[in-house]
Formats: sequence, structure tokens, C-alpha cells
Amino acid sequence: MSLTNPSLVDGAQLPPTDSTVALSAPGYRPTAPRTGKGKRRLSSTVLHLALIVGGIAMVFPFVWMLLTSFKTLPQLLKDPLAFLPQPWTFDNYVQAWNDVPFGQAYLNSIYIAVLVVAGTLLTASMAGYAFARIRFRGSRTLFIVFLATQMIPKQVTLIPFYLLMTQLGWVDSHLALIVPGLLANPFAVFLMRQFVLSLPKELEEAALVDGAGRWRTFWSIILPNLRPGLAALSIIVALDVWNAFLFPLVLLNTPDLFTVPLLLSSFEGQFGSINYGLVMAASAISTIPMLIVFVIGQRRILNSMAASGLGGR
Repeated sequence: MSLTNPSLVDGAQLPPTDSTVALSAPGYRPTAPRTGKGKRRLSSTVLHLALIVGGIAMVFPFVWMLLTSFKTLPQLLKDPLAFLPQPWTFDNYVQAWNDVPFGQAYLNSIYIAVLVVAGTLLTASMAGYAFARIRFRGSRTLFIVFLATQMIPKQVTLIPFYLLMTQLGWVDSHLALIVPGLLANPFAVFLMRQFVLSLPKELEEAALVDGAGRWRTFWSIILPNLRPGLAALSIIVALDVWNAFLFPLVLLNTPDLFTVPLLLSSFEGQFGSINYGLVMAASAISTIPMLIVFVIGQRRILNSMAASGLGGR
């Protein structure tokens, strides 16, 4: 096989072209078109702009609530659309805290949330381990039926639930909010089951070889490895219990038993048409604690969701 000079055709010398120069130039590498990279950069910019706009739209109502809570009543009556308070005042917070028993409501919400979270972590981890590792007849069907109860709106079960609490004598009692909340939480069971499935079976097999039973394996092997999921689940359940409104509204009648959202509702009915500064201050008092909890634990929630297979991977 012979090699011919690309610049010679039938013995005639032709002028060099771009292709011949490219072939003869040492170390030449053709440049790839940059249209793909430019499109990716443009789509990333558009996505970031859309996220910024969406973030501002979501944060703005909370910022407006905080700024309104520092406004005086004359300013609200004279210029209700003013953005900044003129002047700034903390009187709304002092009056909102003193006019209604926020301290008692905070105590009620905190201890209900603590009991429900602790009970849910225990029952959900045990049920999740059972559904993930213990095979028995009808286990898959039972899990699907139990998980399908999430599709039933809570409003549909309100009347039967109230009749059941009446039969138990738990109406106007915190037991009606604590016991059902810690015994039946399909999402918590599903989340714990996903975490247990992500654990290697070799850990349990090694424990069984050493003579450990199901209880010993669960308490010594499974439960310590579920700590990231339990931490995320505790934040999710605490937020849900703290913000619960419908069932406490129907079940609780004594003001001393009211939770924070329920007390806030009665506060709005009393002062909402008079001073929106007081209403916004009361709303900030009830919202800020859980907002702090969520901001602190949001990374743990996202990491746990990704580790359990719920992150869309």
C-alpha cells in the first residue's frame, strides 16, 4: 500500500487547502461545536431565574407578615399597603402574648408533639422492620392496604373518628390527639420500611448466627442504623402535629386545652377585624418555632429522603 501526497493530483501541484493544512499540521485537533454547551448554560440560567422568582414569591407572604406585625394601628388604617413600618413597634407582640394564654397553648402543643413524635418513631420503626424483613402470609397485601389509607382525606374520617372518641370518652381530651397519632401513621411506616430495605441483610444474618433473636436484632442492629431516618421523621411528624387544626377544633372545647393553631384561630376571630398588626404578631409567634426547626433540619430531611429511595433517583 502506497501513500500519496494529497496535494498532488495526476502529477500536478495543487494549492494547499484547509483540509490539507489540517492534515499536515502537527498536533491538530478539530474543535467541536459549542452549541450544546451554550444551550446547557442558557437552560441552567433560565432554571435558576425561575427558582429565584419562585422563592421570592413563596417568601414574600412571610416577610409581609413579619413587617406588618411591627406596624402601629394608625399606620395600618392610614396606609395599609406600606411595606416598611413607620415607626417600628413591639407592642403588638406584647399585647398578643398577654391578651390570650399563648404560654399554655405553647405548653400543650409542645408536650403533644413530643409524645406523638416519640410514639411514632417507636411504632413506625417496628412496623417498618416487620414489613421489610418478616415474611408472613398476606404481608404485602396488608402493607398495600395500610399504605392506601393515605389516599383517604382526613375530612372523610372526621365524623367516624369523633364518634369513636366519644365512645372512648376522649372528647375534650388530649388523648384523642396523642394516641391515634402515635399508633397509625402510614407515611412514617412506609419511610421506615424503605430505610430498613436499604440496610444490608448481612448485618441481620451475622446477628442471627451469633444467636440474636428478632427483638435483639431490631434493638441492637436495625434501630441504631435508622438514626438518620428517625431524625428526619421526627421533624416531619413534629411539623404535622404542631400545625394540626381540624381535629383539635372538633375535639377540644376547653380553652386551657387549646393548641397554638386553635388559639390563633380564636384570636383572629376576636381581633382580626380591628388590628391586623396583632393578628400578624400572633401568627409570627405561632410560626417562628417550627420555621426554625425546619430550617435546621431541612438538609437532614432531604438527605434521608434520598437515602431511602424517595428522592427520585
